[in-house]
Amino acid sequence: MDNRTGEILKCESFALTRNLPHHGRHADTVLLPPVNPPLAVASLDRTTTTEPLDHAEIVLQTLLSRQSHWPLTSPGPDDEALASIFDAALRAPDHGNLRPWRFVVVRGEARAALGEVLVDMACARSPDEPRAAHAHRGRKALAAPVIIALGAALDDGSTVPEVEQLLSVGAATMNMLNAIHTLGYGGFWATGPDSYDKTMHAALGLQSPERLLGFLFVGTPQSKQRATARPERCAHVREWTGPSSNRSPAN
Repeated sequence: MDNRTGEILKCESFALTRNLPHHGRHADTVLLPPVNPPLAVASLDRTTTTEPLDHAEIVLQTLLSRQSHWPLTSPGPDDEALASIFDAALRAPDHGNLRPWRFVVVRGEARAALGEVLVDMACARSPDEPRAAHAHRGRKALAAPVIIALGAALDDGSTVPEVEQLLSVGAATMNMLNAIHTLGYGGFWATGPDSYDKTMHAALGLQSPERLLGFLFVGTPQSKQRATARPERCAHVREWTGPSSNRSPAN
């Protein structure tokens, strides 16, 4: 058990604790069920098959249809679905096998406690304003039935650059968003000043050099959203065929 983060990781199961303070107390421990074994998926041999690659096409279309959803409502993913979502996160690339992922689940009554932390931080930033002026900040924590805080445990002594460790947590987050979408839920990745405030880090049990990269809000989309317009791929992709002839000469 890692006492700093409140996480329990075992080979045979995945357990997660919430240690968000609420009126001087800690929220109850929540245990997620044992991780399900990965689904057996037959490999796709493009050189020999004569059948349409229906499975591959379904997977690809699922990925291409993902988009952020807001607002979100109940139901949110249950323990079994959350276990699958975190399984997907732990498949992210991880240079150096550092496993920098530290996720904290906030749900149920703990969301109200998180809301109080948000209001506390807003009051600290604007001490001349009454607490009631920041009540809307607290309601943000109730905007989805499940919130996942995205922590990154950075290894300062590793030869792996910090940016690569952060990228691994970002890749894990994208895996979660794809899993959330695949399971029929909606997700929204929120960042901002609250994510980088030391008060929030302390409330979630994160300690230096751990960082908070934002929150995933997870639930059921309230209504069908119009598909997000995507940019043309040609504006973001080019093929390299060799050194540029107009590059600046070396000094």
